[in-house]
This record gives sequence, structure tokens and C-alpha cells, in this order.
Amino acid sequence: MTASASSFSSSQGVQQPSTYSFSQITSSLFLSNGVAANDKLLLSSNRITAIVNTSVEVVNVYFEGIQYIKVPVTDARDSRLYDFFDPIADLIHTVDMRQGRTLLHCVAGVSRSASLCLAYLMKYHSMSLLDAHTWTKRRRPIIRPNNGFWEQLINYEFKLFNNNTVRMINSPVGNIPDIYEKDLRTILSM
Repeated sequence: MTASASSFSSSQGVQQPSTYSFSQITSSLFLSNGVAANDKLLLSSNRITAIVNTSVEVVNVYFEGIQYIKVPVTDARDSRLYDFFDPIADLIHTVDMRQGRTLLHCVAGVSRSASLCLAYLMKYHSMSLLDAHTWTKRRRPIIRPNNGFWEQLINYEFKLFNNNTVRMINSPVGNIPDIYEKDLRTILSM
């Protein structure tokens, strides 16, 4: 199922969230698409207390008892997401310390919200960027921050750890993170 496909599939007449509509990253952090972020039952059953909408496209339905934060960024290479890395990571941490749960979402839960998730894992779980990406991708296989966000995450990792575990490399399709080099070679050889 693609990220743009319906976030629900029928199973014996009961509506079930698809694999990619809602993904648990840590005990208190979730990633989703915009449709799932407006599903009251899904939010309630996962005890979400804060929602960070990292998009300009998705309009949230506001439910009582949930704190809403808007990060109005487009999914474009030149969008400045870096400025939100620390404030959103701090917010997620604060919600966690209060025994709450945060949902990060954008339109598909692939690029913008995934980038903020990686920043949080680096800052508060002391993960390298490579480890944060590996951890998150295991829980939400569709993540794929755009190359501009990768550059910002690489800079953020250096700020936090004075070291980099991911680097941008030149490729036939332009600069890409080195972790995508193998995938690109596979695609180009087809």
C-alpha cells in the first residue's frame, strides 16, 4: 500500500489502520500520516496527548485534551526544518516526562515528520543519525526525508556529537545521503 492510499483496510468488516497510517517509534512517540492524525479513535486508543503537525497542507481536527503544535513547513529541499529540531525535540521530551504521548505527522509521515523524529532520537536518545534512521525505518519502513532535510540532519548531528555517521555524496541523480547509495545502484542497474 502506498502512502497516498487509504489509511484503512477492511478486515472481517472491522476498520483496521494500515501498516503505514500509525507507527510507534518509542513508548511515547508515534509517526503517522495526516488522515490518521485526525482519527479520534486511533488517537484515543494510543493515548496521544500532543500532536505536532509538520505540514502546511493538513488541517487538524481539534480534539479535547490534546495539545496541538503547528510546524508550517513544505516538503521542499530548501525548507528550513532545522530551526524546529531543538524546540520540537524538547517538546516531545517534555510530553514524555509528563507521561504523555506525542504524534508527529505531515501529509504521509515520510519526510518532514520523520526528520523531526530523527532529530529527537539524536538529541534525547543519544542515537547517531545512522542509528536513528535505522531504528525509525524498522518501525516505519516508508520514511524518506528529502535531501535538503538530510543535509540539515547531518548538520544537526555534527552540532550534537561533533561527528557524522551519514554524509551526502554525489550521484547520477544529484547529491544523496550515502545510505541510499546501494538502493540507487539497484535502481540504476534495472
